[in-house]
Amino acid sequence: MKYIGMPMGMWVLFRRSFRKKMVSVLGYDERRAARITREAKPRYRKIIAKLPEFEKADRFKMNIVNCAMLSAFLLSMETKPPVEQLTEYYGQAMMIRPMKWFCRMSGKKKFSDKDIRGMKATAELKAADRNPYSWNMEFLPYPDGSGYEARFTKCGICTLMKELGLYEMVPAMCRLDYTMSEAGGASDFVREYTLASGGPYCDCGYRKKRG
Repeated sequence: MKYIGMPMGMWVLFRRSFRKKMVSVLGYDERRAARITREAKPRYRKIIAKLPEFEKADRFKMNIVNCAMLSAFLLSMETKPPVEQLTEYYGQAMMIRPMKWFCRMSGKKKFSDKDIRGMKATAELKAADRNPYSWNMEFLPYPDGSGYEARFTKCGICTLMKELGLYEMVPAMCRLDYTMSEAGGASDFVREYTLASGGPYCDCGYRKKRG
């Protein structure tokens, strides 16, 4: 994958919040946080360079780029934080103003005809059959019309973080699904299983908010 484009844009957008939250959430001093950020950038570029280009119709490129960024920061820390603390760190680092705006805009389209068509197309694409760093999912509408479930049987984040020796940290990224759904304002997120916790699949359920 080329660094120029989305990966570079995501670094520019999020690097400051990733550095700041090392101080406010993980307890690093400003100097160490700045050093880790400097060391994370070349690691991030190296991770990105080894990834294949995603198909044009693959909607999950941003997910793997975010994973590469978090992984680069983790690999630059002398000591990895506990998963619970990392979950808080990642959530706060990601939910900056542009991301909250993105979630609100996505929420306005949730459950629209375009959204449903996109979910069905993603299910049919089965991108992970050709790219191990992407995802395969099923689209499962709820029978009562209250929303739908996206059920994932292959996960690019699991693949990448396992290769990087960070597999135990995957749950910290999974929790952002709840946060983004809440920020979107259109759905309540429900989940029973994740692949990272040994489940048969990752279920991402979106139920329409009432009222």
